[in-house]
Amino acid sequence: MDSFDLGQLDSLITQARIDTALAFALNLIYVAAIAIATFVVAGWLRRRITALAARHPRLDPTLFGFLGNLAKYFVLAMGTIFVLNRFGIQTASLVAVIGAAGLAIGLALQGTLSNLAAGVMIVLFRPFRVGQYIEAGDSAGTVVEIALFYTELRTYDGLQIIVPNGDIWSSSIKNYSANETRMVDLQLGVSYDTDLRRARAALERIAASDPRILAEPAPFIKVKELGDSSVDFVFRVWSKSSDWWALKCDLTEEIKGEFDANEIGIPFPTRTLVVEGNDKTGGGKTGGAVPEPKMN
Repeated sequence: MDSFDLGQLDSLITQARIDTALAFALNLIYVAAIAIATFVVAGWLRRRITALAARHPRLDPTLFGFLGNLAKYFVLAMGTIFVLNRFGIQTASLVAVIGAAGLAIGLALQGTLSNLAAGVMIVLFRPFRVGQYIEAGDSAGTVVEIALFYTELRTYDGLQIIVPNGDIWSSSIKNYSANETRMVDLQLGVSYDTDLRRARAALERIAASDPRILAEPAPFIKVKELGDSSVDFVFRVWSKSSDWWALKCDLTEEIKGEFDANEIGIPFPTRTLVVEGNDKTGGGKTGGAVPEPKMN
């Protein structure tokens, strides 16, 4: 058996190789320290930003959650660049490759990226918030979640609607919950033989009796126009947005009951038909007023 040659060992373990191994080990220590510091700072910064919304109820938690994630990924990206630099990798060429790949992916995912861009705009400009009732495009409902790619709505009858953010941002947005108060606007018709002062007094009693109707702005009750078969009143009152729908339905019922109690007629359209031709007595014209046929 051949004896081990110490000269060969000396030729394998050279000072250059020792220096290279020490430099590599030192780089590994630096990389581990940078990675740990990056994750710690990224998590801490995200928690600090999202905690701002919890401490201040007026701030939108969705916006600060998005900003917290943005800050986290920015810190992680910077840490990755430092790690690559420690191993001597040229990050400029890597960024160029990533940019070219991102361009190709962007062209392939134009619709998805448009939803992402729209989601960022919705989060930043906040045209609506979670819990508000909105109408955007062909969809309407209460906002359940605002994500970067879509918005989840819940309809009044409990259905779930997932709407791409691009569709919402590209259409007009009607927010029914943005303002604290809303106006109930009703148009009422009474017959021409009705005492208008009595009809107005009945409407004023209804406006004064319902506690959900606000004193300011004051109720507006006026004759709007003389219609074809009725005198039309405008009945406008203000309420809290949360009471609007129930109040509108209740007012319609109360007005009908009040008009019936005061013998105030609510007319319906009529039409006069003139029939020409011979009758049993030798001809002539017959005519009469018949109710307007109801359209179902």
